Amino acid sequence: MEESGDRGLPRRSVLGAAAAVGAGLGLAACEAGGTASGGHATQVAAPKGTASTSDAAEQGKPGAADWRVTRLGAPEDIEGYADRASVRPGEPVALHVSTTAPGFTVSAYRVGWYRGTQARLVWKSGRVAGHKQAAPVIVPATRTVQARWAPSLTLDTTRWPEGAYLLRLDAENHAQRWIPLIIRSADARGRVLIMHGTATWQAYNTWGGTSLYQGENGSYGSRALKVSFDRPYDDNGAEKFLVYERALVVLAERLGIPLAYTTGVDVHSDPSILAGATAVLSLGHDEYWTPQQRQAVTKARDAGTNVAFLGANTCFRRIRVEDAGRTVVCYKTDYRDDPAYLQDRALTTTDFRSGPAADPESSMTGVLYEGYPTDAPYVVHAPDHWLFAGTGVRAGDSFAHLVGVEYDRVIPSAPTPRPIEILAHSPLVCNGNHSHSDTAYYTARSGAGVFASGTMRWVEGLMAGGHDDGGDHGMDARTAAFVTKATENLLTAFALGPAANHRPAPRDNVQSVYG
Repeated sequence: MEESGDRGLPRRSVLGAAAAVGAGLGLAACEAGGTASGGHATQVAAPKGTASTSDAAEQGKPGAADWRVTRLGAPEDIEGYADRASVRPGEPVALHVSTTAPGFTVSAYRVGWYRGTQARLVWKSGRVAGHKQAAPVIVPATRTVQARWAPSLTLDTTRWPEGAYLLRLDAENHAQRWIPLIIRSADARGRVLIMHGTATWQAYNTWGGTSLYQGENGSYGSRALKVSFDRPYDDNGAEKFLVYERALVVLAERLGIPLAYTTGVDVHSDPSILAGATAVLSLGHDEYWTPQQRQAVTKARDAGTNVAFLGANTCFRRIRVEDAGRTVVCYKTDYRDDPAYLQDRALTTTDFRSGPAADPESSMTGVLYEGYPTDAPYVVHAPDHWLFAGTGVRAGDSFAHLVGVEYDRVIPSAPTPRPIEILAHSPLVCNGNHSHSDTAYYTARSGAGVFASGTMRWVEGLMAGGHDDGGDHGMDARTAAFVTKATENLLTAFALGPAANHRPAPRDNVQSVYG
């Protein structure tokens, strides 16, 4: 994204459920639970073995209507972090919590459909003694903030189903915060793989005073060059997941397609998870990738795995991970100071499209990131494409505010797979410049389909009209219905295997669109 402070997104103070996704469907409200160390744990109807997210029995379990955070309190009231961003079922997770309250509890909610409640209580701790932990440490050379807190309790994730989790901290002073956690899949063969953008979550995290965008004085020049997962997330503790990812998880689980879960950092560390996946999904804001992650996803595409980019500004930053995945490195415009610059320039942490080893993301995504900020209607260009089946759209139909706050477009002069079909071509103005956002689709030689929404608000659009996360940029329920149906078409098609085997080939229209 552009190197500036406010991205133009509303700050979320109270969380809500993805009402637009489940419009018109009944809601259920119940609870269930799991085990841990560090206090008595409550367990109710825990699943036997590792449940597949494709198992209707999991989605048939009772949801928890009270899963949301309703009172943040002051940051020091309670906050915490996990010692791992993701684990496989059965692996332990240590939580590091600081609170001014004498005690607190932890509730583990698995995000899903659950008949409209959006989450299920898988486990809840007993009372854990609380205490205020030490001030964070800043590593001077890279301005990296590390909490370095003592562990407060360790969770036993045995028998927890794979999926995306929100661990809610509830302090005795009534303050609440989230800790996100992915229980990742060991195998994605025959399944649609959801790839969570944890590196991007951390890049924007300002907890303790620095992020990859700003330092303690708020300036770009004082920003961190490395950021650590060993600290809480700012605000409610899970904002990036809640805004840019949660609604997609809910929709995918409602569809009942076979799902698997991982993170971008895990794909970097162990790309074998991609083997045999029918599709891999990059979600609403997935900006920070390692070259190894990009290579793995490209290789999977070339082996027949469909790929969907459900945001914008995807795979824009080239990063490195250190400390067993606990540190994200990106020197950006100071790339000459990156030790990799003199060792392996292809691994220098800057923008993928920039030197010293330029490799624009469009060769994989089909589109290129162009700008920030913008707010514009989404305009349909190819209404007869299978993506839009059942939406009732016609050429020129528009959906207010669906394009933003960042956008991508097809740029013919950039490395772009061909043939590629532009499905939506949306006029906009960004920083006084007139341009377009493009939704695009192409197929690889392997038959894999590749979809790019071209707008960062695609996943947010699933929640439009319900004020789900405190603001929906003015998008309405009509937009939610359109985005939901189009996404259903995309996911159900991609779950069947290489899209070229069962969906029409793209009709290259770049020349007619751009001349």
